[in-house]
Amino acid sequence: MSFPKPFRGIIPPMITPLLPDFSLDEQSLPLVIEHMIKGGVHGIFILGTTGEFASLSYAVKEKLIRKTCEIVANRIPVLVGITDCSFQESLNLSSIASNSGADIVVATTPFYVNVGQEELVNYFLQLADKVDLPLFLYNMPSHTGITLELETVAALAEHPNIIGIKDSSGDQSYFESLCDRFRENPEFTVLVGPEEILCETMSMGGHGGVTGGANLFPELYVRLFEAIEYQDKEQVQRLNETVHFLSKNLYSHGTYQSNYLKGLKASMAFKGLCQGNLALPLCAYSETEKASLKLKFNEVDRLVSSVLSSFTTNY
Repeated sequence: MSFPKPFRGIIPPMITPLLPDFSLDEQSLPLVIEHMIKGGVHGIFILGTTGEFASLSYAVKEKLIRKTCEIVANRIPVLVGITDCSFQESLNLSSIASNSGADIVVATTPFYVNVGQEELVNYFLQLADKVDLPLFLYNMPSHTGITLELETVAALAEHPNIIGIKDSSGDQSYFESLCDRFRENPEFTVLVGPEEILCETMSMGGHGGVTGGANLFPELYVRLFEAIEYQDKEQVQRLNETVHFLSKNLYSHGTYQSNYLKGLKASMAFKGLCQGNLALPLCAYSETEKASLKLKFNEVDRLVSSVLSSFTTNY
C-alpha cells in the first residue's frame, strides 16, 4: 500500500505473542493486531526489540510476517524488522516480507561484530540496493553497542531506497541533530523509540513514535500524537502525564534489566491480549511478581480510561 512521506504517526513495535514452547500464538495474534488498529495506529512494526526478534526462530519469524500481513490486509502499513548478523538472512526476511505484502523493512546495525562507520555505510547501501521494499534505519546503541553516527545517517539518506530512521538512543541532542540535518529533506522520516520523550522530540521536528505502550493502550498514544500535531497544550500535558505514569508503573517493576518487556507483556496478558510468555533467555515475572504488578496495572488502566473518556476533542 502507499504511505505518506515523511511517514508520520504512532507505529507500535508489536510484541510477538508466544506459546509456552516459544512458537507463535496464532490465536492471540489477531487480538493484538485488531486491538491496535481499532485504537487508530498509523502502522505496525513487527520483529523489533519489543518483538524479541533476536530470540525467535526463523520459522516463527516467517510465520509472524505472513500472518501479520494477512490479518492487517493492507489497512495500515506493516514494517518488518530484518536485522540479522547474516546479510543473507536479512535478505531472506526481506523477501518474505515483500512476498507477504509488507510495506517497509527496518534494520539496525549487526550485533556481535566489530564494525566501523565506513563499513556500516557500505553494509546499509548494499542492503538498500538488494531489498525490494523501502528501508528504515534503526539506531539502537544500547542493544547493538554501535551508534549510527549523524554523518553516517546523512550519507545513507542519499540512497533513494533509505527513507527514514527510528532512533531509540534516548539521546535528545542526537535526535535534534537528526531533525536539523533532515529539515531540508522533507520526505525523510525521523521517528523516536522511547515514548517518554515523544513530546520533546516531535517539538524538535520528529514525525512520531514507535511507542511500545501502544500495544496496550493504542488510543492513548494516537491521541497524544494528534494533540501534539494540533498544539493543544492542555491535552498534551494531560496525555503525556498519563504516558509517564504508565511507564513508571508498568516498565519499572522489579530490578530486572528486562523490566520493560516483562511489564508490557504481563500487562497485555492482564488485558486478555496474549499469554505473556517471553522467549528465552528472557522469562516472565513469577506469579507473586505478577500479582503485585496487577495492582499497578489496575491503577494505570483506570487512569487511561478516565483520560480517554473525557477526551472529546476531534481534530
